[in-house]
Amino acid sequence: MVTPVPEDRRRRLRYEQRILAGALAAGAPAVVVALVLLWWGGYSPKVLWTLALVIVGFWLGGAFVLRERAMRPLQTLSNLLAALREEDFSLRARGARLDDALGLAMLEANALGETLRSQRLGALEASALLRTVMAEIDVAIFAFDEQRRLRLVNREGERLLGANAERLLGRDAGELRLDEFLRGEARRAATLSFPGGQGRWELRRRPFRQGGISHELVVLADLSRTLREEERQAWQRLVRVLSHEINNSLAPIKSIAGSLRDILVRRTGTRVAAGAGGARDEDIEDFSSGLAVIAGRSEALSRFVASYARLTRLPPPRLAALDVREWVRRVVELETRLDVAVEDGPPTTILADGDQLDQLLINLVHNAVDASLETGGGVRVRWRPENGALVVLVEDEGPGLHDTANLFVPFFTTKPNGSGIGLALSRQIAEAHGGTLGLANRRGGRGCVARLELPAEPKAALA
Repeated sequence: MVTPVPEDRRRRLRYEQRILAGALAAGAPAVVVALVLLWWGGYSPKVLWTLALVIVGFWLGGAFVLRERAMRPLQTLSNLLAALREEDFSLRARGARLDDALGLAMLEANALGETLRSQRLGALEASALLRTVMAEIDVAIFAFDEQRRLRLVNREGERLLGANAERLLGRDAGELRLDEFLRGEARRAATLSFPGGQGRWELRRRPFRQGGISHELVVLADLSRTLREEERQAWQRLVRVLSHEINNSLAPIKSIAGSLRDILVRRTGTRVAAGAGGARDEDIEDFSSGLAVIAGRSEALSRFVASYARLTRLPPPRLAALDVREWVRRVVELETRLDVAVEDGPPTTILADGDQLDQLLINLVHNAVDASLETGGGVRVRWRPENGALVVLVEDEGPGLHDTANLFVPFFTTKPNGSGIGLALSRQIAEAHGGTLGLANRRGGRGCVARLELPAEPKAALA
């Protein structure tokens, strides 16, 4: 008889050893009975030992076959689970069926693999969508870990800090001058200045956990463009109202003044031809001159109001391929008062409305030349690609800017004969293309620089 395995030793046996021991124990009674009957059957020694070896051989072979048949499906299931753990969801177990216990286990393992594959695919799609949204959204996003090191930044954040993600990730918040965003109120508005722009910003901060580690998410939304848009809409409504009311008053004034002048001339001529006495020549000349002044000023005021009305009628840009070198040189050649230097950048083509950008660059170059003529300086235009965008710089050597707060306010001007709509219209054109326009004093010398930034590919906001 087979001696039972002690409980403490059986716990130390592997599962396949226990299967083999169980198979041997199950066949042991039949083998013992067969051998006893064989021994007492009166067979010759040769037959006795031959039959004994056959019986023992079938017993051992059956036990090992049973062990193998029990272990093979478990090994298959183990390999399938290991593949799932390694996120390989392409493997499937054979023999999955509902009317078999082992087949049901295989069926459930296959179903688990399909579920994990679907969840993994959904996670990848969601992650890709999140990366796309973060790249295209017009707010700057930063994530810092517990050591206040930057772990995440989107494209707008790169543009704001003036560097790509490879140079920013892993750096300390204090080194990036962003440490003030990690303290104070979690939601506030502030006037901030960055290498990539300055203005009014809304700051939002919220903690989150990733991989069991606490992080801080910082979101910066530029309020300047929204405020400018509201301001522009207010000016447009005001201009439309003023244009309507002033034109309604100027039209009859101009008409009546012209009619009175014609009547005066006609009657004066009739009296002179008849030899009748009339008003003195000086009085008639004064009346005629006064009416001419009224008519002339009415006409000038009409043109004046019509020029401001252009701010309210800027059409959407019609996008087409625009060669930057040809565009810059075409505009610069229009300026005859001063030789404007052009510093060629790399060959670049963008999608933009050429007519509108012509008007924008004409305004910038014209203002730069006006400023440089006051001091006898020069003007330079150059461009370069920067963070996936085109940056055009117009630099002058004039007296510089003394009041930058009202530069883009419609009707505000420091020129004696200026209308105050050039820069406002230029910024409106830039923002209609999804870009930005700013003016600042030069750091390396006198004068100021106008910085126009246009996206290489127009955004959906163009509509």
